[in-house]
Amino acid sequence: MNKQKPIVALVGRPNVGKSTLFNRIVGQRKAIVEDLAGTTRDRLYGEADWGGRDFMVVDTGGLEFDDMTRPSHAPQVGFQAGVSSRLFLTEIRQQATIAIEEAEVIIFLVDGETGLVGADQDVADLLRRTHKPVVLAVNKADNKQRRTEAIDFFSLGLGEPIPISSLHGTGTGDLLDMVVEALPPMEETEEIDEGLKIAILGRPNVGKSSLLNQLLGEERVIVSDVAGTTRDAIDTRFQYEGRELVLIDTAGIRRRGKIEPGVEKHSFLRAIKAVQRADICLLMIDAGQLRATQDAHIAGYILEEAKSVVVLVNKWDAVEEKNTYTINEFTKIIRNDLQFMDYVPLLFISAKTGQRVNKIMPLVLQVNEERLRRVPTGELNRLLQEAITKHPPKGDHGQRLKFFYVTQAEISPPTFIFFVNDNKAVHFTYQRYLENQFRERYSFLGTPLRLIFRNRNERDE
Repeated sequence: MNKQKPIVALVGRPNVGKSTLFNRIVGQRKAIVEDLAGTTRDRLYGEADWGGRDFMVVDTGGLEFDDMTRPSHAPQVGFQAGVSSRLFLTEIRQQATIAIEEAEVIIFLVDGETGLVGADQDVADLLRRTHKPVVLAVNKADNKQRRTEAIDFFSLGLGEPIPISSLHGTGTGDLLDMVVEALPPMEETEEIDEGLKIAILGRPNVGKSSLLNQLLGEERVIVSDVAGTTRDAIDTRFQYEGRELVLIDTAGIRRRGKIEPGVEKHSFLRAIKAVQRADICLLMIDAGQLRATQDAHIAGYILEEAKSVVVLVNKWDAVEEKNTYTINEFTKIIRNDLQFMDYVPLLFISAKTGQRVNKIMPLVLQVNEERLRRVPTGELNRLLQEAITKHPPKGDHGQRLKFFYVTQAEISPPTFIFFVNDNKAVHFTYQRYLENQFRERYSFLGTPLRLIFRNRNERDE
């Protein structure tokens, strides 16, 4: 069963320490931290876990209002995309809006050093109308007096304020306990397996809708249209060669002309959810606009989630002056920029004209077979011995590396466990060598492999 990680959004007015808290929660210095209001302009995301729950944290820019955009002047309706653009003034606010809309839980961070200010009340008024769980954290509570004064924030009407120090980590454990408690139950984030799930991903105007229409119009009959669990995405079930498939159209990645500048960056949140739900991802890129940063971001996340992938280079019909070398030249650029290895298939198509669209579904099914491939243990160990004989491991940390045994533990993606005398001695270059040997024998087209190295005494653990 596929699990969709819930999203936790960090919001608050500028310069209250959201980026510092973000870095502490995700465990790495990912957000830029400076004592300047507005440093965080673009939304940042990171993965975190606490108390056995995995979730995603989203850092946002500071929320500010003026007399025309203050929530108290807005219609008293639910917080929806339709009213959000009227509530906020700048691109920063629009970016925060998308994060709030996508979040299951919101951490509202205020500043215990400056105390309660009117801008905090403005943000609180906004968050109350979301009808979502809000955990109120009072940052910079670095001494006893500030922790005591944190009680003043009770007046925001968002529950008990939790005094913390993002810089020193004080109180962050209590904060995360409350966040995890407010998350939806794990079973609510699980997907019922009703067919092979295929996510269509890509930047605005890359041709996703045209491809969806081509696939459904030319290939097979639609069984039903049902709303997906991801907002602004539609799951379309259809049959292909007797198999039930589900296309996940990430409609949340909107066309540039229909939204204010910058908002499409936050559609990546919707793409993340689609990737988590999918078995195979169709990553569409524009043949006329290579080297796009957002393409690389989506591609990287597909690989982090260990999903199988087919890259569709769309609008191939619009590429002028093609010759016998053009595809090879484009392939080299794409693999280099998106950091895809040779195992990921590239298909050059035109969703507009239908060029090579009929090759997509057969390729998807082939990739799915590779994702579900299970190799007998005897074959694996013979291949391992051949690889070791051909290229003996030198080991790392000054110790001679010995391989005892290998077995396949899982499929989807294929996961292999190697038992060795010292797993710390396995250099990443030798891991890559072993992976290449496995792919040379068994292909595993379009699907990532997980190689896990354990010490022999961990065999029964």
